[in-house]
Amino acid sequence: MQTRLLWRRSATAIGLYGSVALGLLGGLVAARELHPDRYGLYSLAVFGAGFFQVLLDLTVEEAMIKYGFRYTTTEEWGKLRRLYRRSMMLKTAGAVLASIVLLAIAPFADELFSADGLTGPYLIAALLPISFIPEAPAGAALVLDGRYEVRAVYNFLTALLRTIGLVIGAHFGVTEAILGLVLGQFAGSALVSAAALRAFSRFPHAPPEPLGEDRREIVQFVIRSSIGSTIVSARAAVVPLLLGLVSVPRQVGYFRASQAPQTGLTALTAPARLILVTEQTRDWEAGATHRVFSGLRRYSTAALITMAITVPFLYWFMPDLIALAFGEEYRPASDAARLMLIAGAVGLVFAWTKSLPVSVGRPELRIVTHGIETIVLIPLVLVLGEIWDATGAAAAVLISTCVFALAWVVAVARLHRAHGPTEAVAS
Repeated sequence: MQTRLLWRRSATAIGLYGSVALGLLGGLVAARELHPDRYGLYSLAVFGAGFFQVLLDLTVEEAMIKYGFRYTTTEEWGKLRRLYRRSMMLKTAGAVLASIVLLAIAPFADELFSADGLTGPYLIAALLPISFIPEAPAGAALVLDGRYEVRAVYNFLTALLRTIGLVIGAHFGVTEAILGLVLGQFAGSALVSAAALRAFSRFPHAPPEPLGEDRREIVQFVIRSSIGSTIVSARAAVVPLLLGLVSVPRQVGYFRASQAPQTGLTALTAPARLILVTEQTRDWEAGATHRVFSGLRRYSTAALITMAITVPFLYWFMPDLIALAFGEEYRPASDAARLMLIAGAVGLVFAWTKSLPVSVGRPELRIVTHGIETIVLIPLVLVLGEIWDATGAAAAVLISTCVFALAWVVAVARLHRAHGPTEAVAS
């Protein structure tokens, strides 16, 4: 049993790390092919699509995992199927609405960002929300089946297809790069959907059954989870957009390059987060809350020690690393990258904040903590970005990330007092 569990976790890590590595590789190639100015235009279009996708999307996949585990435990298969059908309908509606908004913005994108050449990229980027529709629900089905390692494999395949499309398209221009990204995502979504349908078919068949008394609870969970996810995802997408409003596309390109250290550190936690949301949700539903808090303690301690050792070396060599990865023309992004490195390290130590609210059924914790972070972030990006361009935006990210971490120290202490064992938990 332990050998099988170790294999599954290892496969999960390899799949998720590989998918992020491919994403970073695609970004590096696109940055070199497009150069800072056009890479800034590419970033404005892609992040614009991402912003409206998360703004208008309902985060149903977390409810699919949370209540899916409940229904498989109680063997209420009819409710499980009703839950998944309704979730797919909501996911589709949100994506279509996001695409419509992007199509409406496209003719005015150049004027909005004081740029030239954004209309075509925005028109193609309007397809991105549609291409992502099956991804999250399919992933939730695989997690519910206990096969998070299979989910990781399909993450890798989708990332590979997106990267191939992006690399080929970037050779021809900004619009073509986004078109390649869209086509790769459509292909990846088709593959993971087929795998999810096979996994879901293994559950006993039953006609969809009304959710009954659970309906109100699930609706409230979805609303709170969606608000939390919107704040989490929108804050990442909104920074390049806000910087584009107060600076120039070249600085947006520099900022995107500076995000590489943070992206890499976030990727390191991907397997842990996928495993935590699966196993800790199961433990919490079974009443074994002490296991949840013990897992937080072990992870946070190990992450803090690792960051204390590695971050100083990366900080010192950052200018050379940026020039090596992106090219000499991106060296002005070095100071911003150093700040994003520190922000990424803080985020890595607190990476469990992404899975814990789902596991304990308290998505409002994300709303509060990320809401505080966003309130700090948005005005700082506008002010500091106008003064110091990409470096100012990175400073805003670092400050707001530290505020977020402090908010979670308070939140997890309160949660532990209410549900945990008597001994104190370390954040």
